[in-house]
Amino acid sequence: LYDCQYCINRRSSDVPRARFAPHEVAELTMDFYRRNCVSGLFLSSGIIRSADYTMEQLIEVARLLREEHGFRGYIHLKTIPDADPLLIEQAGRLADRLSVNIELPTEASLLRLAPEKQVRSIRQTMSQIHDHEAEAKAERRGPAFAPAGQSTQMIVGADATDDSSILATAQSLYRVHRLRRVYYSAFSPIPRSPASVPFAAPPLLREHRLYQADFLMRGYGFSAGELLTGPGNLALDVDPKLAWALSHRELFPLDLNRAPAELLARVPGIGLVNAKRLVELRRHKRVRFEDLRRLRVSLDKVRPFVVTADYRPTQAE
Repeated sequence: LYDCQYCINRRSSDVPRARFAPHEVAELTMDFYRRNCVSGLFLSSGIIRSADYTMEQLIEVARLLREEHGFRGYIHLKTIPDADPLLIEQAGRLADRLSVNIELPTEASLLRLAPEKQVRSIRQTMSQIHDHEAEAKAERRGPAFAPAGQSTQMIVGADATDDSSILATAQSLYRVHRLRRVYYSAFSPIPRSPASVPFAAPPLLREHRLYQADFLMRGYGFSAGELLTGPGNLALDVDPKLAWALSHRELFPLDLNRAPAELLARVPGIGLVNAKRLVELRRHKRVRFEDLRRLRVSLDKVRPFVVTADYRPTQAE
């Protein structure tokens, strides 16, 4: 029913459309599962008749798999905004993960390119899922609700929104709705696409840089404002962690025998695991450059940014 401009299955498209019945999806899944071709099902849908009807169809697939086929694999269901909250709750009792696609990072872009979708209803559904997750954890012995949490997706390059706004939106989603993941999908031009979307795809490397930046926010404690201090896109020629280090030269070279663990992890070439290993190592001895080699740290990356008991980078480095 929707006319999302970036979608090949939009209402105004002349591409023939078809759909599976719930029992067909369940049988296909079990066929692949028994042959060990898949370990789970990721199920999405366009809007058929209404949000509630579509959500009922998705739930029916999960119910058939769980209750009639005894399927114990992974199920990820796309959740339809504006669907009845009782349907959302039912979906969470059957699926391992739920997701609500925010699609575009700004309300203005969503209004222009996907006029039937509203940020308010998307955020509201995310809040409902988060509340159900919290209730299930509080009950402890009660039935699990989407134990793998919830996620969302943003399309990159379908509008003029820059990476700074995209990362700020992702940061808000992580903080407010406790999402497990935000996925980024580079816009792909479609046949006979409307003039409202670009005719060329963005650089695929842009999607990759957003994933790297997102990982730094989730795992390393970076904020969106640290990775991009103003409007614009992430650099394509260097990864976001290296770009941050190069813009904070006052912190480097960093003494690996004195720096706190959270700063060690921000050194290009040193990750979270090796940061912990270095902290443990220096309880017993002074860290030397050879120790980095033993930890299989990327020496070419780390060399200009660190000081050890026997090494200090030269001006040329």
